[in-house]
Amino acid sequence: MRNLIASARTTQRESMVWPHRNLLTLEDLTADEINMILDTASAFEDVSTRSVKKVPALRGRVVVNLFFEDSTRTRTSFTLAAQRLSADVIDFTAKASSLSKGESLRDTGRNIEAMGIDVIVCRHSSSGANHLIAKNTKCCVINAGDGRHEHPTQGLLDIYTMRKAKGKIEGLKVAIVGDVGNSRVARSNLHGLLKLGAEVTFVGPPTMVPGAFAKMGARVVHDFDSVLDEFDVINMLRIQMERLGSNVFPSLQEYSRLFGLTNERMKRAKPDVLVMHPGPINRGVEMAGDVADGANSVILEQVTNGLAVRMAVMFLCTQAQGAG
Repeated sequence: MRNLIASARTTQRESMVWPHRNLLTLEDLTADEINMILDTASAFEDVSTRSVKKVPALRGRVVVNLFFEDSTRTRTSFTLAAQRLSADVIDFTAKASSLSKGESLRDTGRNIEAMGIDVIVCRHSSSGANHLIAKNTKCCVINAGDGRHEHPTQGLLDIYTMRKAKGKIEGLKVAIVGDVGNSRVARSNLHGLLKLGAEVTFVGPPTMVPGAFAKMGARVVHDFDSVLDEFDVINMLRIQMERLGSNVFPSLQEYSRLFGLTNERMKRAKPDVLVMHPGPINRGVEMAGDVADGANSVILEQVTNGLAVRMAVMFLCTQAQGAG
């Protein structure tokens, strides 16, 4: 265990000193900083394969999952990542908190800090909520998704999965397909991939992928079949029915016909294309079940890699907090 932590710290020293107490966005990180997180995650990756799945990197630290939106997958991943670093973990839900009695988010953050908490992992329906907590506390704040802004650790685990499978990010052609307009995952992927030298194409109907995304550096395409064979990676997004209006597309069947990753489309894609999805999957809508479970799919690897990435983020941010 000592060797693993020493390896993570060596990775940190060799490239740079991690400067950030918080992880709120990938937009503000440099390519070197993103690579530092990925390299540190690699050092933690084998913890999940051991008989004793723990290292003492965060022993004595306390992590709070402050979730204002449901997300079993993300919450569980952060909980396991913190526990594997030997941190104590507390789950906090809005319905059981003083927020339901009118307390402000700022006051909630400060009250949590006053209890001796070291790390706040926050998921919120409002963009910028994590920034507000970070501004008003000295805890490490990690953004687990805020509104339509970003989901940086999902972006990082997607990029980590691509790098592990393809050996590099620079030069990769990546398609992100579906409900881009509502997707914080798409934004985090875009910022991280562009900084590391990939080409990113957003694909979907105009109602979901407006042309304004081109100003952020993405190519915008509304005809999936016309570009299908170009991509090294196809990352399919969940249709967020809870956020969509009634006139976004005629029907789920029509959407699947035009933009779903079907078995027929897979025959026209590159033989070694990576198939990804941040989950949960609407099988038969975003992709066929056979595609989700097929040889090109790395969806379960994304879930596994998320633990290592979140371990790396918590480790680096608490190191920066301790140094400060």
